[in-house]
Amino acid sequence: MHMLKTIRLDASDALVFDPAAEPGEWAVSGAFAFADAAPEALTGKSAQAFRNGFLGIGSFGRSTLAVVASIDEPAFEHLVDALAAHFVDRYGAPDLDAARPVAREEVRFAAALCEHPVNTLIAVERELGDEGIVERFRAIKHDTPGDHAPVWEIADDGA
Repeated sequence: MHMLKTIRLDASDALVFDPAAEPGEWAVSGAFAFADAAPEALTGKSAQAFRNGFLGIGSFGRSTLAVVASIDEPAFEHLVDALAAHFVDRYGAPDLDAARPVAREEVRFAAALCEHPVNTLIAVERELGDEGIVERFRAIKHDTPGDHAPVWEIADDGA
């Protein structure tokens, strides 16, 4: 089974999200956080989170990118429980039993985005449409392994 995990390729997430997700957290779309947001309230960092942020489960911060990763059933169930607890704590769900089916649907939706090989990067774009929030997901594939510029060069120091 596959699931999304947050990934940080540079320091930009820490600058544009409040808070930024930690690298390596399991992630969901998190669009539910904006379900009742007034368009004029989405400014600055909240606008960036709305437009391009996955929700990391743990910090409940945002990440610009997520990566497809393998997950086992116990970890999947733990993720559902953690998100259900967040729904109770942050969004006022009456209890875990009421929140768990909604959390499971959110986690299943994220898992359904992972029909790509492990380590495929996934990006999200959101906008407000006539019917509410419209999400588009894009897989960013690197087709040629090893086809990148070297980060640094190793030179013999003569020792």
